[in-house]
Amino acid sequence: MNKPVSLVKDGKLAIPSPDVLGFDPHELHRKYHFERDRRLRPDGASQYQDVEGDLDHYKDDPYIAERIERVPVQETIEVAILGGGFGGMLMAARLQEAGIRDFRIIERAGDFGGTWYWNRYPGAQCDVESYIYLPLLDETGYMPKEKYSFGPEIYAHAQRIGRHYDLYSRAYFQTQVRDLRWDDADARWIVTSDRGDVFRARQVVISSGSLNRPKLPGLPGLRNFKGHTFHTSRWDYAYTGGSYAGGKLDKLGDKRVGIIGTGATGIQCIPHLGNAAGHLYVFQRTPSSVDERRNSPTNPEWFKTLTPGWQRDRNDNFTKLLVGVAVEEDLVNDGWTELFKSLGQLLDGSGAADLTDAELKQLGEILDFQHDNRIRARVDATIKDPATAEAAKHWYRPWCKRPTFNDEYLPTFNRPNVTLVDTGGLGVERVTEKGVVVDGVEYELDCLIFATGFEVSRATYTHQAELEIIGRNGVKLGDYWARGMRTYHGLMSHGFPNCYHMGFTQTGYTPNFTYMLDNQSRHLAAVFSDVKARGVKALEPTKQAEEEWLALVTAPNAMTDYLANCTPGYYNAEGNATSNNDGFLQGHYPEGGLRFYEMLAEWRVKGDYAGLVVR
Repeated sequence: MNKPVSLVKDGKLAIPSPDVLGFDPHELHRKYHFERDRRLRPDGASQYQDVEGDLDHYKDDPYIAERIERVPVQETIEVAILGGGFGGMLMAARLQEAGIRDFRIIERAGDFGGTWYWNRYPGAQCDVESYIYLPLLDETGYMPKEKYSFGPEIYAHAQRIGRHYDLYSRAYFQTQVRDLRWDDADARWIVTSDRGDVFRARQVVISSGSLNRPKLPGLPGLRNFKGHTFHTSRWDYAYTGGSYAGGKLDKLGDKRVGIIGTGATGIQCIPHLGNAAGHLYVFQRTPSSVDERRNSPTNPEWFKTLTPGWQRDRNDNFTKLLVGVAVEEDLVNDGWTELFKSLGQLLDGSGAADLTDAELKQLGEILDFQHDNRIRARVDATIKDPATAEAAKHWYRPWCKRPTFNDEYLPTFNRPNVTLVDTGGLGVERVTEKGVVVDGVEYELDCLIFATGFEVSRATYTHQAELEIIGRNGVKLGDYWARGMRTYHGLMSHGFPNCYHMGFTQTGYTPNFTYMLDNQSRHLAAVFSDVKARGVKALEPTKQAEEEWLALVTAPNAMTDYLANCTPGYYNAEGNATSNNDGFLQGHYPEGGLRFYEMLAEWRVKGDYAGLVVR
C-alpha cells in the first residue's frame, strides 16, 4: 500500500526512497514498459476485421420489431442532421432554441439513442455521473434515478428528449444516408438515402458517432465456429434469456460461454454472464483498471434545490477539475476527479508550481503509480485466487485506457463456474469449430460473445458512417482524409462547404462526451442562425486556416509522450501511431476541452468568420 508522504518540499521535487514511498518508481516504470512491449503487434489497428460480407450480420439491427414502410421523400431543408444519438438530438434541440425548425434527422436505427440504442447488453451503464452525462436534464426537468444511470434509463431519456422537442415528427428512422454531394451552383448538399430519399440541405451536420459499427478481432478460424455467437452491441436475449429491462440470463444455465474482451463493456456484462452461465470463460489480452463504482440513489430533496443552469455549471466544474483549473468545490466528487484533485491540491500553495516540466512529468508519474497501486490492491483484496488476481491487474497509467468503475466485476472471479483465461498479452490464438484456442489449449464453447468494441479509427470516418461525402470538384472526404483528418476547428474541412462534423474530430477532448456534443451543437446553432440572418449561402475553411489548425492539434505535446509509452489500445492506434493524428486521444486541441469551447465562443463574438471563405 502507498504511504502518505510529501513529494514536494520548499518548491522542489523530493521523491523519498522506495522504503519510505512504499514502492520503487523505477521498477514500476520498467514493469509498465515490459507489459506494453509484449502487447505490441506489427499489424496495429489492422488486427481487427470489418463486419462485411459473410460477417455483415454482426451489424444487423436485432431490435426492430417491424420495418417502416414509406415512399421516398424529396425535400429542400435548411439542415440535415445525420445521426439520432445524443449528438444529433442536442443539435436539433439547440437549432430550435436558435429559431431554426427546418431540419430533418436521418437515422439508420429504429429509434433515437445512438450508442444507447445499440448497447443493450446486461449491465450497460454510464461511467460518467448521470447528472452531467444525461443531456438536457435542466430543459426536460428529469431527475435520474441514480448517480450512474443504467442503459434502459438512458435510452428512455433519449426518447424523452425526442418527445419534449417534437423530434419524432422530424426524424426518418431505419434510413441509411448513402451519399452527400455538394451542388456548388445551388450551394446545397444533395443527400440521398437507401430509401430513395433526396434532401437538398443548406447545412449538413454529421453526428453518426464513433460507437456504432462493431469490430471483430481478425482471428483465424472465426468463421468456422459452429456454436452461437454475437457482438455485445447486438445482444441476443432470445439465446441468453432475460431482457434489457432485467432478469437473469436464464437460458445459459447449461451453456459453456466464452467472451473475448475485458474493456468497459466486458466489465459491465461479465458479472451477469458469470451469474447465469454453466461455465464462463473470460478471454483477456489486457486487463482494465477497475475502481469502485460507488453508485447511490438520487436524493429528491437535493434535486429540488437545483436552479436553472445547474447542469451546465456542474459540467463546467467537472471539466475544470480534469484540466487542472482550481475550483472551490468538487461537485461531482468521483473516481474521475479524484486523481486530478490530488495533483491540483499538491500544486496549490506548495511551491510545486515552480517545478520544471521534467519534474512535473516525474511528479505526475509518481501520483499515477500511487493511484494504480490502490487499484491493484483492490484486486488482491477481492479475488481469492492469487494467480487470477495477478492476471487481473493492469500495468499501465490511468489515461492509457478508459478507466472503468464496477463493484461486481472482480468478485465474479470468485465463482467456481468462472475462469479468467489470460492470453499473456498476445490475444486469442485462433477459433475452431468447437471453441477458442489460447496457448495451444482449446476451450470448448456453446456460445462465443465479442466484447471487442467499435471501429474508432478516425482515418476510416466515412467507412464508419457508411456513406460517401463528395465535396467540390468531386473530391471524396475519405480520400482527402486518407492520411488523417484535416479540419479547421475540428468541425469543417477545405473543399467541403457547409459540412460540419460533431465528435472527436480534432476538437477539445473531455471524458464526458455529452458535454462536448452540447457545446458543439450550441456553437453550430449560433453560426447557422447568424449566417441565415446575414443571407450567407456557404462557409468553407481556407487551405491556410486548415493547415494552421492541423499543425496546432498534431504538434507534439505532453500527451504525445504519455500515449507513446502506453499499452496498445485505440487511444494510441494500438501502439503503432506514426503521427500525432492517429489514435483516438491524439490530434486534439492541446489546451483541452474547456479552453477549446471558450475559444469558439471568442471566435463567434468577433463575427468576422476568421479562417473561412464567406459566400
